[in-house]
Amino acid sequence: MNQTPTTIDLRLFATLAKYRPQQEARQPIRRGMTVAQLMQALDIPASEVKLIFIDGVRAESDSPLQGGERVGLFPPVGGG
Repeated sequence: MNQTPTTIDLRLFATLAKYRPQQEARQPIRRGMTVAQLMQALDIPASEVKLIFIDGVRAESDSPLQGGERVGLFPPVGGG
């Protein structure tokens, strides 16, 4: 099985931005890893992620990544 590293375009919004150590948006991944595995690798607690989008479409944390996707993670939003 080919475990060649590839990249995704990762965007961490609002309070999640603190988990991104550099300004670079390209994130290396292993083909087939899930969004949950990516979050774990970046030390992002699942409880801090409310919405996941892959290429502009709502996704779940068990969604697999192949490389080349645009992934956006959003925290819960408060207000009122």
